[in-house]
Amino acid sequence: MQPGTQRARQARADELMRVADRVLAWERAPAGSHIDVTLLSAAAMRRANRRATGRRGLTDVIAYALPQPDGRMVGDVYICPTAAAAAAAAGARNGVTLNDELVRLAVHGTLHVLGYDHPEGPGRTRSRMWQLQERYVTRLLR
Repeated sequence: MQPGTQRARQARADELMRVADRVLAWERAPAGSHIDVTLLSAAAMRRANRRATGRRGLTDVIAYALPQPDGRMVGDVYICPTAAAAAAAAGARNGVTLNDELVRLAVHGTLHVLGYDHPEGPGRTRSRMWQLQERYVTRLLR
């Protein structure tokens, strides 16, 4: 990876960490809670998905929660921009951009770190987590 590309990737990850910080604040997470956001290549995300879930293939976001004894929430969110770009392209007719999708994934991963979950399949978008996610994404993208 070229140095300029690495700097751009880190700058984007830093922006997404600020998104996570906003969600932590809105969710009233205990002071000192923190989420690191890391952007992974498609190959690295496939490997992470296999290790985390046992599933083969590309996924868009993986989140790990590390609750602390003092109540703080610490976590890691891994996002794949390649998967995000594919989702954005699929939603482009509805005005979805790559930035929109990266923000959505940062919010989604943060909510998972905070303990939210959703069903797989058609009920996913009707879940409490999904509704909350979309409310936060709307706030962040105004």
